[in-house]
Amino acid sequence: MSVFDSLLAEISHLRPVRHYGQVGTMQAATLLVHGLSKRARLGDRVQIEDAQGRIIGGEILALSRDGAEVLPEEATEGLAIGDRVEHVGRNTIAPDDSWIGRVIDPYGEPLDGRPLARGTLPRGLRAAPPAPARRKRLGGRLGTGLDAFNTLLPLVRGQRIGLFAGSGVGKTMLLGQLARGIEADVVVLALVGERGRELRDFVEDVLGPEGLARAVVVSATSDMSPLARRRSALTAMAVAEHFRDAGQHVLLLCDSVTRFAEAHREIALAAGEAPSLRGFPPSTAHQIMSLAERAGPGDPGQGDITAVFTVLVAGSDMDEPVADILRGVLDGHVVLERAIAERGRFPAVDLMRSVSRSLPAAASPGENALIAEARRLIGAWERAEMMVQAGLYAQGSDPLTDRAIRLFPKLDAFLAGQNARSNAESFARLKKALEG
Repeated sequence: MSVFDSLLAEISHLRPVRHYGQVGTMQAATLLVHGLSKRARLGDRVQIEDAQGRIIGGEILALSRDGAEVLPEEATEGLAIGDRVEHVGRNTIAPDDSWIGRVIDPYGEPLDGRPLARGTLPRGLRAAPPAPARRKRLGGRLGTGLDAFNTLLPLVRGQRIGLFAGSGVGKTMLLGQLARGIEADVVVLALVGERGRELRDFVEDVLGPEGLARAVVVSATSDMSPLARRRSALTAMAVAEHFRDAGQHVLLLCDSVTRFAEAHREIALAAGEAPSLRGFPPSTAHQIMSLAERAGPGDPGQGDITAVFTVLVAGSDMDEPVADILRGVLDGHVVLERAIAERGRFPAVDLMRSVSRSLPAAASPGENALIAEARRLIGAWERAEMMVQAGLYAQGSDPLTDRAIRLFPKLDAFLAGQNARSNAESFARLKKALEG
């Protein structure tokens, strides 16, 4: 984008006519604003100015003849009846190619202290996915740099997978490895509700200069309002769509959908929606599915969005609402197991509970045979592990179990393999592990 395009984008963002209302009623979590009902639309942004000149953002949750119900983006201490409220307009973002290598907040403002150019085309935060009858099929298999994902859990272009894990089992490190290793033109990361101190650690240590050089990081820390936390995932998806529409292959990493759903729950409850799914409102399912559907293959002539969505599962409960909803709309799920991490193997992938729906099409017949054999042996080991450790298994009782006991250490080491240069190299290692 030229200097003049950037200047025109800034000029187009100016509002020659401004519309104002005022705070009429202050409730527990929301404000009732008078004077904007005929101008405002659901989901529009507003700015509230208190007597000291402090500006607080907000979003319109409901409209009536009495006024507009607004959820503020910050604490409301200091606000008073009669404070001025400005109607800002639709919730949009204007991504630009120059955002690559930058860290931004959910509103498109820089977090790294450097100026950020606004793009020429504003995008709505909520967009329709490509038409299902027109969008392309899944593409070819991608290299990831990790042996487990190059072979047993392949990832193909345009695929959407879920990463299900509890806290402290290596999820963040795995995301960083995927961000650095997966073949893509651009990486877009949504850090939803992360601890503030972790942003710099993730950008500088986990992602690193090499990963950041092709990435756009959208961050909303845990202390930010639910509007900002929910918006961070929507902004990241809009940024990914910008690069997809330009014909590029985008890797979208969203960490995490659980915090996205929790932020939506806070907003929905403030708007008066009743909880139903273990405390989540009914609209949660639609929010999650709408977000996931926007990723995937694009229309002909467009690029693709390959997506990895993480889910925080407390106590490895794969049937909790967010995990259950997301698993049903993805093209595969990967489960990280705490017991595996505690014995020192990373990534701590529980192969028997994980699946990639790109198989068997993503592998050749010979490769599928290797994958099936590896799964069969690991399954046999897991069934016999307790007996072996207790000394109750007698060698020679079952040929498959005997082979699984002999080969499991090599297969376990294979699953920890990193820095694979190609899929073919990873399959060669798998074949060697199966041969003993």
